[in-house]
Amino acid sequence: MVTSATNQARSTPAAPVIDLTDVGIRFRRNRRGRRSFKDLFGPRQRRSRPGEFWALQHVTFSVQPGEAIGVVGRNGQGKSTLLKLVTGVVLPDEGRVHVTEGVAPLIEITGGFVDDLSVRDNVYLTAGLHGMSRAEIGERFDEIIDFAEIADFVDTPYKHLSSGMKVRIAFAVISRLEEPILLVDEVLAVGDKAFREKCYRRIEEMLAGGRTLFIVSHNERDLRRFCQRGLYLDKGDLVLDAPLAEVLARYNADYGITPK
Repeated sequence: MVTSATNQARSTPAAPVIDLTDVGIRFRRNRRGRRSFKDLFGPRQRRSRPGEFWALQHVTFSVQPGEAIGVVGRNGQGKSTLLKLVTGVVLPDEGRVHVTEGVAPLIEITGGFVDDLSVRDNVYLTAGLHGMSRAEIGERFDEIIDFAEIADFVDTPYKHLSSGMKVRIAFAVISRLEEPILLVDEVLAVGDKAFREKCYRRIEEMLAGGRTLFIVSHNERDLRRFCQRGLYLDKGDLVLDAPLAEVLARYNADYGITPK
């Protein structure tokens, strides 16, 4: 029987855009002491040395194009580290991280902005660092400023903005990138209610356009609004990878949390 190319394409699952295999990453608790030559260049030992801990260990999962995934867990369990691995900000000590598409990171959202530069210059700088050409930034500049609602402060030094205004301009820039993967790390907890809702609608537009969402949040309403699947991290281990409702129920039960 001859199978058409169209039918083959339909039956073949899409390749994952994010793929982690047995990933581990190790950090030092303090800066005292130095690693020996053997520590740095010799065979790696799975056992932690004094002063070190594994922020993540044996983490394996993949993300398909267009999925919206929520990551839950208490503070200090490896959630933000996981997002930094996906962006390439940090590299694993063990395992493999493979990301096939570009990433728009809403992580430490105001990082990279320069206090003494104006808002205008920061927009061009930040968007440029994320790969937008000067012409592309110019075409979207008014849209970015209008979204952030700071038209009266375009030529004001960034350091004079309020914390809420800084978040608004940062979100406006990052959310205008064309990258297929959006990473969000608790940044929407800052800012007034009206602007948060505006950001939520923008994220929904991006998801409707086929973007992939990876979000860390302690807000169950946010997670339920966007995500169908969840990852539960505890002490650096991936405890559960399942439908979001199941993940939230397990997490709440483990820590005696009453859902709001």
